[in-house]
Amino acid sequence: MAKFSLTMERWVGRVALVTGASVGIGAAITRALVRHGMIVVACARGVEKIQAIKCELEAESASGKLHPIQCDLRKKDQIAAMFEEIKKEFRVVHACINNAAVAYGAKLVTGDSDDWQEPLDVNVMALCICTQNSIKLMLDNEVNDGQIIHINSISGHKVVGDRFYCGTKHMVTALTEGLRTELRAMKSHIRVCSISPGVVKTEMAARKARQDPAECTFYDTHPSIKAEDVANQVIHVLQQPPYLQIHEILLRPIEQKI
Repeated sequence: MAKFSLTMERWVGRVALVTGASVGIGAAITRALVRHGMIVVACARGVEKIQAIKCELEAESASGKLHPIQCDLRKKDQIAAMFEEIKKEFRVVHACINNAAVAYGAKLVTGDSDDWQEPLDVNVMALCICTQNSIKLMLDNEVNDGQIIHINSISGHKVVGDRFYCGTKHMVTALTEGLRTELRAMKSHIRVCSISPGVVKTEMAARKARQDPAECTFYDTHPSIKAEDVANQVIHVLQQPPYLQIHEILLRPIEQKI
């Protein structure tokens, strides 16, 4: 068997899709992939923030390229339009990183069902639709070493805090294994990995509490890791040789209890 070094060399010039790329983990992943020479299609509702990241990376002469797309992942027609643009501009996706996720802390007994619908649409349905479309482009272009990465959560393995959010992330855990078995049955070497972080210092806590991020004190009392720590795991997964599949990564602050 040929020897492989753990580098990003084979991904240089290849196309990655990153969802929820405007802030937090998605922005960190986007920066890391562009700095490693990839062409990154980065989508979010707030596309102006991705434009700012593009200017930042161009100013530092990053080796890859960033292609921002405005896309509301709650809307199937906008996801379809995004993939039409990807097909027109780049023809293919080599790596799909499903990062976008929302949580509103709605309770199961007393919560508003509208606050369940958006997490279901973004955390589960959009993830499945983006994965399906990415794999179709891989197969149409005979890409047999592509990579699907779901940014999951410790909440996909334990039921704590926001129970409905946990439910969506448990679905991501199940969907990761389901996709692996389907791809294996197809004799495809497209790989799938779930990365499950614990508490990460991002804007999610403020959004969940419907607060201004500047006023959010959640991380003052909860140990956290950085968005860049999760991005580093994405790079680690991509660096692996094509015959090796990392299926699940769990990472958390050392002091996190759950």
